[in-house]
Amino acid sequence: MSTSRKRVLLAAPRGYCAGVDRAVRTVEEALRQWGAPIYVRHEIVHNRHVVESLRRRGAIFTDDISDVPQGARVIFSAHGVAPAVREQAADRSLRAIDATCPLVTKVHHEAIRFAEAGYDILLIGHAGHEEVIGTMGEAPGRIHLVDGPEDAATIQVHDPEKVVWLSQTTLSVDETTTTVAALKKRFPALTSPPSDDICYATQNRQNAIKQIAPLCDLLLAVGSSNSSNSARLVEVALAHGARHAHLIDTADQLQEQWLHEAQTVGVTSGASVPEILVSDLLHALADHGYTHVDEHAVTVEQQVFALPRALPADAPASGRGTARGDVDARPPGRTT
Repeated sequence: MSTSRKRVLLAAPRGYCAGVDRAVRTVEEALRQWGAPIYVRHEIVHNRHVVESLRRRGAIFTDDISDVPQGARVIFSAHGVAPAVREQAADRSLRAIDATCPLVTKVHHEAIRFAEAGYDILLIGHAGHEEVIGTMGEAPGRIHLVDGPEDAATIQVHDPEKVVWLSQTTLSVDETTTTVAALKKRFPALTSPPSDDICYATQNRQNAIKQIAPLCDLLLAVGSSNSSNSARLVEVALAHGARHAHLIDTADQLQEQWLHEAQTVGVTSGASVPEILVSDLLHALADHGYTHVDEHAVTVEQQVFALPRALPADAPASGRGTARGDVDARPPGRTT
């Protein structure tokens, strides 16, 4: 195969969304202001590189609030927490800083409002995911988890005329649509949320993949295996025409056999992935002859979320902290 025919299609948008950027900046700013250690309840975002970078700077991650010393500072992750966790923190006199993504907070508020109005809430999401656990904790007697369209047949509600669906923000748009359709067959009076719960960044990254997937012999999505939105990118790529697709944490996981007979390689990254990891992958692909990079953008994201009120409002947005890394380097042949 001629090296000159090899190319990379680089999807955009990709990488950090506004909620992830806010959460990572929250930990960085807390470390800058107060020094180590800063405790974080759960991984601040689902990315191994980010978590390890912050851990080296003095962040301590824990899933159990009882591990946090009395009176210490603790940051709630971007995925949100249930009210019981907030109560635990208050009981231990912890100084809590809430880095929950505002779009997740919106779903929490919707759950509370519908529960107070007497609705049964069908939460479309994946069992065990931190965001789902937090949302279900807002109205435990009223929220039912729907983990795929097959669950629609078994859900029991108080009143089939007062049922609403909400969703985990990081799901596949297509997956959610299929599940909602199954629920509407079971509950014709099913109410939809006031606005789409799937976050704009998840939708944009999936839309970008849908554009390039039919052109790709191989699609590589950079992201950690516990990142729901990253894993969905691989599923979307395969469903929309990519011959092969893989989720990788870093360029070190690129396998040469994947490149055999692959002329066009698509590259994207999940919403919790710093751009340095994509840059590393592009360099690794360039070493294999994929020196021509075309960036395909479906939209430009301009959303920015302010830091939690416990932190100063003038902390730099979209900076290049340790968790992000230096993103200047570009492989030869890149075009936009």
